[in-house]
Amino acid sequence: MESSTQKANGEGHYILLTIAVIIGIVGVYLRFADFKYASAAANIILIIGVVVTLKAVFAILK
Repeated sequence: MESSTQKANGEGHYILLTIAVIIGIVGVYLRFADFKYASAAANIILIIGVVVTLKAVFAILK
């Protein structure tokens, strides 16, 4: 039986957090893009990044 510390330190959590950070960085860089809906696309991507990050953090805390 795994302890809660071992579950919290699982590799999957770190992979999910890394993906969330990459999504957030893409959203930030899109803010500086020069096309019609760059701001809207950046906001949507940032929201997706926040949701993925919260999912990972709550999975770690669980």
